[in-house]
Amino acid sequence: MKKWWKRAGMLFTLLIIIYLGVKPDMLVGKPGIKAESAVLMDMNSEQILMNYNGSEEIAPAGVSKLMTELLIMESVANGDIRWDDPVNVSLYASSVGGNQLALKQGDRFTVQELFQVVAVYSANDAAVALAEHISGSEHQFVERMNQKAVEIGLSGDTHFTNSTGLSEAMLGPNRPHDVQGQTLMTAIDACKLAKYLLNHHPEILKVSSQMQVSMHQKGIYMSNTNWMLSSIGGVYAYDGNDGLKTGYDKDSGYHFVGTAERNGKRLISVVFGTDTREARFVETRKLLNYGFSSTKVN
Repeated sequence: MKKWWKRAGMLFTLLIIIYLGVKPDMLVGKPGIKAESAVLMDMNSEQILMNYNGSEEIAPAGVSKLMTELLIMESVANGDIRWDDPVNVSLYASSVGGNQLALKQGDRFTVQELFQVVAVYSANDAAVALAEHISGSEHQFVERMNQKAVEIGLSGDTHFTNSTGLSEAMLGPNRPHDVQGQTLMTAIDACKLAKYLLNHHPEILKVSSQMQVSMHQKGIYMSNTNWMLSSIGGVYAYDGNDGLKTGYDKDSGYHFVGTAERNGKRLISVVFGTDTREARFVETRKLLNYGFSSTKVN
């Protein structure tokens, strides 16, 4: 009997050791994340505080508009376009699916008006209209997106195929033949892209932190898709959150790239592939809480 208990005890100890070896996060108090992948970065030190499947490709949907926003802001900074330039809405732009403003072919809005609804409401028709305005066609704009991805050090696993992140089926009946394929991105690359955007164009936070934006010509108001904004209040609001981008794809799920700052410490979080809209914010809260309370790194 004593030998049996001794063997059982040894087996139990071995199982604990194996379990901790497989789940090292438990040793440093890292949160369990219910998502396909997640990454947390301390932007000040550029240290990755947590990496859960961060190198896995996923269809990021609207999160890919972070690259669209970056190229728009660069084009303005370089003097290629101006915020008050008029933008014509094409037939293609007016017919894309997903989140959109029901823009009509021939409508004209300023770069600034369209940019704000891309950043705050993730409007797909506005994103296409801006891409066409900047580069002449979305296909040429996408070439710039992929060139920029290489320039800022994103991996080969991230590849852009359109300005919106939409799947081909959602691009509508007027999609040009040269706009094909599925945009793919890793959580690590999404984090790097967000860091680059925040470092080079910190003014994006003045846009992304708005609770609401309006299209005066259409007489409509669009609420921010980021429910974690500290200014919004409510169950998902997070103190210090001021951005950054949501996304949804029917196959890959709900996504969110968030950022928050407390006492001079800014974090960037990425959550890819939750089952519900709300869950992406719940999982983001876990990451941010860990980042602001933890002094440990991988």
